[in-house]
Amino acid sequence: MTHDEMEKLMSMSLEEKIAQSKKVIKEAINKYGPENMAVAWTGGKDSTTMVWLFREACKELGVQMPKCMFIDEGYVFEEIWDIFNKLKKEWNLDVLIAKNTDVSDKAVNVGDMVKVSSLNERNKREIAVLDYEEEEFPFEPESFVGNHLMKTVAMNVFLEDNNVKALATAIRWDEQEARIEENYFSPRRIPPHERVQPILHFKERDIWNFIFKYEMPFCVLYKEGYRSLGAKGSTVKMSDIPAWEQDLENTYERAGRGQGKEEIMGKLRDLGYM
Repeated sequence: MTHDEMEKLMSMSLEEKIAQSKKVIKEAINKYGPENMAVAWTGGKDSTTMVWLFREACKELGVQMPKCMFIDEGYVFEEIWDIFNKLKKEWNLDVLIAKNTDVSDKAVNVGDMVKVSSLNERNKREIAVLDYEEEEFPFEPESFVGNHLMKTVAMNVFLEDNNVKALATAIRWDEQEARIEENYFSPRRIPPHERVQPILHFKERDIWNFIFKYEMPFCVLYKEGYRSLGAKGSTVKMSDIPAWEQDLENTYERAGRGQGKEEIMGKLRDLGYM
């Protein structure tokens, strides 16, 4: 997609952006069928917006909503679990949790050291792919090793075990520079599946305009000043005013996330991360 095409899509009205997202979703459903798809849901503002759009598109098509995948990286905000449980019930979502328990069971607290030799063969191979040569690593869900094992590997195992042909994710072009070259449909090799990315053209401001226009529930942490939610131990708020009242256009949305991860986002995405 050219830069001009992206700019045109990002400059559309909110209703046009909603229609564009539904178009992408319906194309994916018609191509794969809802039974062969999964929708990645984190409990955050973007993925919850995408889940809402999927529900509406499925109603319009007269088909069932695909299953949702929630990745439990081992250190989830209690407030995320609250919105997760609320919407799972109210929206009648079929949610499956992806978690790399082989790693998480080896640690009692975040920061505990995990011995590579104690892991199963799959995780040992995944660590070898990272060229990590130490005998142990800290259980930090958003570190390089931790992110790969607790998020990407957990996700890939989920895709394999559930025979998922297409995974919908809620990434946006304006959110992170490593995602700027993404398209609505993006084939992946390991494991073989297609990423469906229906809200690429939404800006952060669009998400909040959408949430308030359609009275969509959202995690209370955004009201406390958080703008982007990652693992509990490595996410901080950069302001005490609600996220939607902050200077969204001139400040970095993910400034409150672990910046070590942000700096290697391109490498993480090469390994399969969203």
